[in-house]
Amino acid sequence: MKHVVLVTGGAGFIGSHTCKALYQSGYLPVVLDSLVTGYESFVKWGPLIKADISDAHAVKNLIAQYKPVATVHFAAFINVGESVTNPEKYYANNVVKSLQFFEILRQCELNKIVFSSTAAVYGNPALNPILETAVLNPINPYGVGKYCIERILQDFDKAYDFRFAALRYFNAAGSDPDQEVGEAHVPETHLIPLVLDAVLGKRPFVTVYGQNYPTSDGTCVRDYIHVADLASAHVKALEHLLQGNPSFQANLGTGKGYSVLEVIDAVQRVTQKKVPMQTGPRREGDPSHLVADSTFVQNLLGWTPRLSDLDTLVAHAWQWRKQERGVR
Repeated sequence: MKHVVLVTGGAGFIGSHTCKALYQSGYLPVVLDSLVTGYESFVKWGPLIKADISDAHAVKNLIAQYKPVATVHFAAFINVGESVTNPEKYYANNVVKSLQFFEILRQCELNKIVFSSTAAVYGNPALNPILETAVLNPINPYGVGKYCIERILQDFDKAYDFRFAALRYFNAAGSDPDQEVGEAHVPETHLIPLVLDAVLGKRPFVTVYGQNYPTSDGTCVRDYIHVADLASAHVKALEHLLQGNPSFQANLGTGKGYSVLEVIDAVQRVTQKKVPMQTGPRREGDPSHLVADSTFVQNLLGWTPRLSDLDTLVAHAWQWRKQERGVR
C-alpha cells in the first residue's frame, strides 16, 4: 500500500506538479484544495477533497480516512502586487489559516510538513547569490506572511517536535514535460507566460518594467527554476523528514540569473516569433538581482536541477501555453 501524503493547494501550479512527482515516487497524494484559485482538472494522481485548510472537520476527516504520513503545504494566495493593495486578505488567508491548519495537524499527531516558502523573505538582499544565512527582510505582505509562517514552524518544532522543511523558491517556471499539467494563473503575473501570451496575440505586448537597473542590460535579473525540478526537491525534502532528520530551511534555485531581456530573447529563439514589448517605469520594491545559492540543499538532499536551463524552461512553457490556448 502506498504511503499517503496530504497536499494542500495540490490543484495549483507547483502543487499539481509535486503531486505527479509524489505519485511517480510511490506515494498517494491526497489533495486538499478549496479551488478558489486551483483547477480540479489538475488533480490527476490521487483524490481531491474540496475544502479550506481551516475547516477542522474536513481536515480531521481526511486524516482519519487516509492516514497520511506527512503534509506538503502549498495553499496560499501568491500575487505580490495584490498583497500590497490588500494586505488583510493575505495575512488572513496565508498566515492565520496556516496557523489554524498547523494546530489541526498537531492535534492529529501529523507532525511532518514540507512548506512552500519563497525568496521574497529576503527582500532586497545585499549580496547575490543569496545564502540561507542572509538577513530576512521581506518588503511586501506576501513575503512577510511566508516569513511569519517559517517562524511559526520553528516555534512549533521547538515546542511540539513539529518537523518541517521550508523551501524558498526563486522564480518557478516551465511546465510538466509530458504536458499533463502546466501554468494557469488568473490573473497571470509571471514573466514567461506573459511573454508567451504576447507572442500568441493574447495580449498586445509585454511590459518591461525599468531598463536602468545596475545589470548587464538594465533589466532585472532573476533565477528561474523549472517547476518539475521544484517538485522533485519536495519529494526529497519529504523523504528527508520521514527518515527522522531535523527541520531545515533551504533555497531552491539554479545559481544562475537571467535578465528580463534575456528571457524575451529566449522566447524569440524558441518560438521563432517576435515579442511585442514596451518599456514601463520600475515597479516599487523590485530588486535588481535575485539569484539563489542552492549549495546547501544540493548537499543535504542530493538534489540537482535537471531541466532549468532557460531554453528548456521556455520550450516546455511554450508547449503548454499553445495547448492551453488551442494553438497548433
